[in-house]
Amino acid sequence: MSKFLYALVGMIAKIHNYIMRLNDAFEYNFTDKELHFLVIGILGMCFIFVVYPVFKALAKSGHVMVIAWIYVFTLILVISFAIEIGQKVTGTGNMDFSDIMFGIFGFLVLFFLFSVVRAAYHVIKKAISRRIKKNREENCYTR
Repeated sequence: MSKFLYALVGMIAKIHNYIMRLNDAFEYNFTDKELHFLVIGILGMCFIFVVYPVFKALAKSGHVMVIAWIYVFTLILVISFAIEIGQKVTGTGNMDFSDIMFGIFGFLVLFFLFSVVRAAYHVIKKAISRRIKKNREENCYTR
């Protein structure tokens, strides 16, 4: 886990240094806080321009559960990493990448089980609706 985090931090540091070199080369003199404001703001807007059309299309086609799943999966990733980093910083546990993987796997398994139960519910609900509709039609013809 620590190797992964160090690699991630190293990659972020390289990007940070590149942006700082651009800042110096063009003599913008942005502070580190101003650069964070700009970079994270621009990155967030890029995500919006990608995610919004996808979520809008999913919502129009009635796939709200997919939107919810993506949102919750993202939260699970963030929370899992936060827990492991918190354990490392506070010394209350061992920071371990496999803990993150098992936590995410747990969510995926439980969501799969939920999906099976939900699909069965919808199949049963649809069958009952068809049966009720068929009974109404038969009652209309017998009168």
